[in-house]
Amino acid sequence: MSRDWYSLEELARHLGRDRREIEKLVNRGRIPGRKIAGDWQFHPTEITHWLEQEMREYTDRELAIIEQTNRTVENSNASPIAALLSVETVQVPLEARTKRSVLESLVEVAGRTWQIWQPAALLAAIQEREAVLSTAFDHGVAIPHPRNPLSDALGQSMIAMGRTSSGIPFGAPNRGLTDIFFLVLCRDSRTHLHVLARLGRLLQKPGFVDDLRNAPDSQTTYDLICAADSQLTAG
Repeated sequence: MSRDWYSLEELARHLGRDRREIEKLVNRGRIPGRKIAGDWQFHPTEITHWLEQEMREYTDRELAIIEQTNRTVENSNASPIAALLSVETVQVPLEARTKRSVLESLVEVAGRTWQIWQPAALLAAIQEREAVLSTAFDHGVAIPHPRNPLSDALGQSMIAMGRTSSGIPFGAPNRGLTDIFFLVLCRDSRTHLHVLARLGRLLQKPGFVDDLRNAPDSQTTYDLICAADSQLTAG
């Protein structure tokens, strides 16, 4: 693969889809790309941003393909969410009543690991991402994250999770309220997509979101997430 661009063949492998299918989508303007010297070329950052939005509508099978094609040596753990989450980065309840205070609190929770080197820069990047388009879904869950990896601000990839005692406006479709938050902080785009795909699969599991809402404390919530992550691996 070239250093800065995907070719059509490389993009097809990256997405785990047939080259002819990808070419049709590109020619219809469904995938961001440009022709350079007669050949389609795709910038990795543009593809990551496009794929983030596409994955909202993906099935479990489609998410599993994205998860597999973005697996690297660093994120090869069979249970990727459990590998990046810890009891200390789960806060239930999360004491926050506004979107800004949720993001500030989640960055503080992540900072318990001592792996957040530039919390102000990280918070600003997360807020900038939210300003582009909210990361809230229509079932009361949001997955805030920076638009691009910030390896200089972060010692290692991680996830922080919190649940507020009541829902707050976070930009969800149809003005729905949000009370469950997964802050995803990754040092590279492939790990980022891998984690988003895995979280998407978890959130599609019947009863999982309800179980998160009913968990009484941080330890119970952490155990529930890790158990669900392991079940996906075993299944």
